Amino acid sequence: MEMNVFELACQQSGYKQIAGVDEAGRGALAGPVIAAAVILPTHCRIESLRDSKQLSPKQRAYLFDEIHNIAVSVGIGSVDHRVIDRLNILEAALLAMREAVEKLTLSPDYLLVDGLHLPEVDIVGEAIPKGDRKSYSIAAASIIAKVTRDRLMAELDPIYPNYGFSQHKGYPTSQHRQAIARFGASEIHRRTFKLLPDA
Repeated sequence: MEMNVFELACQQSGYKQIAGVDEAGRGALAGPVIAAAVILPTHCRIESLRDSKQLSPKQRAYLFDEIHNIAVSVGIGSVDHRVIDRLNILEAALLAMREAVEKLTLSPDYLLVDGLHLPEVDIVGEAIPKGDRKSYSIAAASIIAKVTRDRLMAELDPIYPNYGFSQHKGYPTSQHRQAIARFGASEIHRRTFKLLPDA
């Protein structure tokens, strides 16, 4: 499947400013959920642009800069662990997506959103399951969100040195679970998540 099928369909329907939207950090045990919204130029082609999970950290870093250089607009939304615990992770992710869209310097007229749900904004759009593998715009947003969040978690590592955030970025690795079992939860852990597996 070509990665520009959804964008072309939107353009043929008369939409001009199409924003791809995705988030990073839904499955993590600590830290915020970060969302990105990206409007790329019409007929944009970026070599090797695809789902951030299929790229190496070095490739993501390169594409992060490339996307920022050529994008018409990029918006970032962030919702922290306290709000995640208060709402739930789906609502928090949608809130971060809404914030990302609202931070775009150019208002989009159509949204392509990764997943099953659309954020609550007054803009038409569609939710596309596994959209980061099907749409250039969503793939670009997935890279911006992932790199932004990974860098934030690396910055938090020396503040919470017992947990190894720079390695696993807050996701539930065995190293991370062992650190929680030994040191307890930090103030940025999500208390409503299952931090430790049942014994």
